[in-house]
Amino acid sequence: MSYGLLKGKKGIIFGALNDMSIAWQVAEKCHEEGATFTLSNTAVALRLGTVAELAEKTGSEIIEADATNLKDVENVILKSMKILGGKVDFILHSIGMSPNVRKGLPYDALNYEYFLKTLDISALSFHKLMLLARKHDAISDWGSVVALSYVAAQRTLVGYNDMADAKSLLESIARSFGYIYGRDKKIRVNTISQSPTITTAGSGVKGIETLIDFTERMSPLGNASAADCADYCVTLFSDLTKKVTMQNLFHDGGFSSMAMSMRAIDQYAKSFDECD
Repeated sequence: MSYGLLKGKKGIIFGALNDMSIAWQVAEKCHEEGATFTLSNTAVALRLGTVAELAEKTGSEIIEADATNLKDVENVILKSMKILGGKVDFILHSIGMSPNVRKGLPYDALNYEYFLKTLDISALSFHKLMLLARKHDAISDWGSVVALSYVAAQRTLVGYNDMADAKSLLESIARSFGYIYGRDKKIRVNTISQSPTITTAGSGVKGIETLIDFTERMSPLGNASAADCADYCVTLFSDLTKKVTMQNLFHDGGFSSMAMSMRAIDQYAKSFDECD
């Protein structure tokens, strides 16, 4: 069901790769709610993914960019304003990648060049995006910027590796820019801490299936899906959340507030029974 929450609004969505991507789901939902937007991802992602299908479905244009490259990001912003006919009302940052995770390197044996790439891709790109958007006054007053985070920014999860550090930095950047943008332009900046979700990037995290089962058992509402996250993003892009900013918003079925659930206790007890 469409509520017309984004009717007339314009945006930029970074990070859609295929229909497993949260950004893809967000794009479909924003289109359904009446928004127009551009899509951006790297050349490799555009070649390996199916973003052209999403662009056709939503009537969007694709702008190739390396989100760590200032000139590329600036081009996305300027070209989006030209395509959309002015300032944008919302931006989604759904970008994250760790070479250390992809290479299977443990946290106590990181490659530091890879570590810096992780931070640049997954967090500093968010800073660069807002810096350049601010430079060109690209976001309308009371606009909204959202980045996707994860609870590993606050809690240690084995296997999430240096991405946890990147998410911590991402959330800090959101607070710092949220103050500046809110003070000057009434623009909101938030992060969403989503349930573990099977995406192309998420699939690379060791033990992701086990983690998803655990969080499902722990969360009173169960895990939030990519489609659920898309709905939440729409509310943050809409005018219904004008006074929400500088927040890391947990969208995880209650997992972040839990210590132990009955389902988890039952499963834990079974493991002892099997050992008897």
